[in-house]
Amino acid sequence: MELTAERLAELSKLPTGNIADSNTSAPRQGVMHSSIKPIDPESHMLGRATTARCYPGDNLALHQAIYAANPGDVLVLDCHGYTEAGHFGDIMALACKVRGIAGVIIDGSCRDSQDIKAMSFPVFARAFNPSGTVKKSLGEVNVPVICGGVEVRPGDIVAGDCDGVVVVPREYEDDVFTKALAKFEKESHIVEQLKAGMTTIEIYGFDKLIDKLKTI
Repeated sequence: MELTAERLAELSKLPTGNIADSNTSAPRQGVMHSSIKPIDPESHMLGRATTARCYPGDNLALHQAIYAANPGDVLVLDCHGYTEAGHFGDIMALACKVRGIAGVIIDGSCRDSQDIKAMSFPVFARAFNPSGTVKKSLGEVNVPVICGGVEVRPGDIVAGDCDGVVVVPREYEDDVFTKALAKFEKESHIVEQLKAGMTTIEIYGFDKLIDKLKTI
């Protein structure tokens, strides 16, 4: 699937819940651990993954990844869950924004969160920590990584919003997003039904389930 500007606009309206519900071929529906959250709850991002595996407390590989990524990509940075150093800060966020990168996910910690929020650049991290890092080790860029407990491969589609992050394996993306768009349209219709006075019990047919459970 080519992520044209038109296609991105269409897919970007999807909440991560719709994508996760449709991503049934991926383990855990491709949902990263709940501790991976955005700096800004208003953040929303979607793009293909450029990945990097980094040594804990060393952020040289993060700089490598920024310049390995294409515009529109999402950086997925495996720092092994290490949260005692701020691997990513405002200078790096600005470098990403200038490059046209869609967002960053760090299985580790970041710092300068207020400044990053002010520039409206999507960053998702496990934690925040003001401590500095070293730059002594080359990381591995564009290799399969584990981020938030989910395998992410270069080119997989990654979506994030206030609820968290979902990874869609490239081989399933057409099926997943076809289902997710259909679910989005169905739920939009349900919203109109609720506004018209119907109940969720009526809409979903839960009355039969309730009656059945009462007899058990």
